[in-house]
Amino acid sequence: MTGQHAGPRTGPGVSAGPGPARASRARRHAAYPYALYLPAAVVYLVIFLVPTVMAFYFALTRWTLFDSTFVGLDNFRDFLSEQNLRIGFANTLFYAVVTSGLKVVLGLLLGVLLTGKLRLRGFLRSVVFFPVLVSTVAVGITFSALLRPDTGLVNKALAVIGIDGPDWLGDANTALLSVALVDVWKGVGIATVIYIAGILSIPRDYYQAVAVDGGGAWHRFRHVTLPLSWPATYSVIILSFIGGLRSFDLIWTMTRGGPGFTSDTIASIIYKQYQAGFFGLSTAGNVLLFIVVTAIVVPLNYFLGKRQVAA
Repeated sequence: MTGQHAGPRTGPGVSAGPGPARASRARRHAAYPYALYLPAAVVYLVIFLVPTVMAFYFALTRWTLFDSTFVGLDNFRDFLSEQNLRIGFANTLFYAVVTSGLKVVLGLLLGVLLTGKLRLRGFLRSVVFFPVLVSTVAVGITFSALLRPDTGLVNKALAVIGIDGPDWLGDANTALLSVALVDVWKGVGIATVIYIAGILSIPRDYYQAVAVDGGGAWHRFRHVTLPLSWPATYSVIILSFIGGLRSFDLIWTMTRGGPGFTSDTIASIIYKQYQAGFFGLSTAGNVLLFIVVTAIVVPLNYFLGKRQVAA
């Protein structure tokens, strides 16, 4: 009838709206996925957040195992006044750029090779990845012996073809580069695996289109493999660069930062302070290294991420 408003319809075929049981069920369904985050959140809190906060605190103290004295920013001032810090910072950047750049180039070339039609493809993949499984300290000791100037196998091999090899780890001009090349040998397997996964994910239709247009192997690489494997390149650059900035164990095993301070990196300088018993000073160095890595990698990640989206 006109002038009357129809009330809410009820009946066996009409829903009466969400009741208490339905609301409770919805809450349970909404909360259930978050419960899965709890173990990871606890591990992240215990392994990363708590040690990070403690490191920032102890960087402001002079501490031993049983005592600590608050000194403010003195540790940071003392660490930044280290005479060989400038050398260490330059070496760290050089090491990170060389190792990450070579891993990208060699990883891409090996990835292309090991996704081709090779009879021993599976075996060769295992050979390339094997150095990743070997202890870094063991690799450092082994190559220290191989690179000795008089008895090392490398210089003996060079002598056979009439080349007088240098003191690879004892010469200031070659020490850091030698360690960087060993790092590349050990770590290129990871880059290769990432590239293999990236190349295998490229649809075959693109390669068939290049073949229809009469393109050869170079055209397939230039116009298909190289641009479409950019996500793999992005991953290798970020992982390798972070590893290079933080590298310590291989450098320490092979050169101890020598000769002199010529192959010191920020990480080895920090360790030397720790060896000398300056625990607060070394903690401040770790905090500064964390800040340096973050300040370099975050903008790099943003730039590479934008390029990845654009690609």
